[in-house]
Amino acid sequence: MAGQQRTRTKEERARAQDAVRELIRWIGDDPQREGLSDTPRRVVDAYLEYFQGYEQCAETYLERTFEQVGGYDEIVLLKDIPFHSHCEHHMAPIIGKAHVAYLPRNRVVGISKLARVVNTYARRLQVQERLTAEIADCIQKVLDPLGVAVVIEASHACMTARGVKTPGVTMTTSRMMGIFREDEKARQEVIRLIGVI
Repeated sequence: MAGQQRTRTKEERARAQDAVRELIRWIGDDPQREGLSDTPRRVVDAYLEYFQGYEQCAETYLERTFEQVGGYDEIVLLKDIPFHSHCEHHMAPIIGKAHVAYLPRNRVVGISKLARVVNTYARRLQVQERLTAEIADCIQKVLDPLGVAVVIEASHACMTARGVKTPGVTMTTSRMMGIFREDEKARQEVIRLIGVI
């Protein structure tokens, strides 16, 4: 379950490492050879890092807010937040950047927290469309701003390194909420500031 710390037993870890050894055998290599003998341990460690988003709760990062911001009431935008994720269909890397904007109602959040929200959802098995929606929905739910805009640009190894094999292709997804969805002028302003659509 996402957002809950989980302790893994030695037996669970051993089963995961055995699964990696079996995959190495299945693709035609020897999991006991020198270069691969420690790979199962390294892969299991890497997976715990790649998918640490399952043990994090993005909403908690947005709970501490600030109201004394000198009357600031314009768009807050954090651009080019780098992230690494994995596609849920092939477990292949998704590498991209997110642009997150919101129009505060009466409080703001520390900007590093927006990056933490992005990375919490990215460090789960994903499809880009859901990743975009989850980030926007979380910010809207916790901060209750006048509007939220999330735009993600990413390259998918499941498409660039396998299948259709088309390197250099970038997918762009967006989610506009509140004023950025309802008011064309506000929408155009945030799109101009983000500068990617």
